[in-house]
Amino acid sequence: MDILETDAYDRRQRRNMSCALFFSLLPFFLSTVVYFYLWTPDSTPSIMSAGVKSAPTLLLAAVVLSWNGGHSVLGVVGGLIFSAVGDCCLIWPELFLHGMGAFAVAHLLYSLSFLSSRYVSDSSSSSSSWIRLLYLILVILGVCFYIFLYPYLQKVPNSDLLVPGVGIYIGLISLMGALAIRTRHVATLLGSLIFMVSDLFLALQVFKVIENMQNGNAVVMVTYYLAQLLIAVGDVKAVEDKDNFSKWKRS
Repeated sequence: MDILETDAYDRRQRRNMSCALFFSLLPFFLSTVVYFYLWTPDSTPSIMSAGVKSAPTLLLAAVVLSWNGGHSVLGVVGGLIFSAVGDCCLIWPELFLHGMGAFAVAHLLYSLSFLSSRYVSDSSSSSSSWIRLLYLILVILGVCFYIFLYPYLQKVPNSDLLVPGVGIYIGLISLMGALAIRTRHVATLLGSLIFMVSDLFLALQVFKVIENMQNGNAVVMVTYYLAQLLIAVGDVKAVEDKDNFSKWKRS
C-alpha cells in the first residue's frame, strides 16, 4: 500500500512540475509571438529588432536558471545566452562571422552540459551499438554537408575566414548532436537535431545554394525557437530524472 501511495504521489509531483514549467514558459511563448508579429523581411537592422529577436532565447535562459540554479550557467543557460548574442549579431549581415562564433560557443556549452552528471543514462550494451551507429551517421552527414557547401563558401566574401570557420562550426554542432544522442532524452535529442536542420536551411540560403524563399526566414526562426525550447525543457527534465533515479537507487 505504501508503494502505491508513493507512486501516486510521484505522479502528482510530476504533473505539478509540468504545469509549473509550462506557466514559467509563457513569457517565452509571448515574446516569440511578438517577434513574428513585428518581424518584416525588409526591416532595417536596429537595436530594437535585435532585442525582440533575442528576447525569447534570453527568457528561456532565465527559466532554466530559475529551475536548475547557477551550475547550469556553464551549460544550457550559457549556451542560450551566447545564442542570444548570436541572434543580435545576425541582425547585421556584416556581423555574420561574430554571430557564427557566438553560436559555436553555444554548441560547445550545450555539449559540456550533455556530458554532465545531470543527464542520467542507461549504459546497457544492448543499446550502445545503436548509439555508436548514430554517432557515425551524424559525423558522415556533417562531413558530406561541408563537402557539398565548400564550392559555395569559396565564392562568398571573406571566404578565407568562412571556409575554415564553417568547417569548425559544423564540427561543433555535429558534436552537440552526437552528445544529445548519448543523453537518451527525447526533448534534448529532438532539440539538437532540429537545431541542425534550422542551421542547414539557413546556410543554404546565406551561401546562395538556393534562392531565398519568401518564407525562408520564418522557417529558420520557427525551427530555431523550437529547438532552443526543447533543449531548455530537456535540461530541466534531466535534473528531475536524475533526482528520481537517485531516489530509486536509495530505495
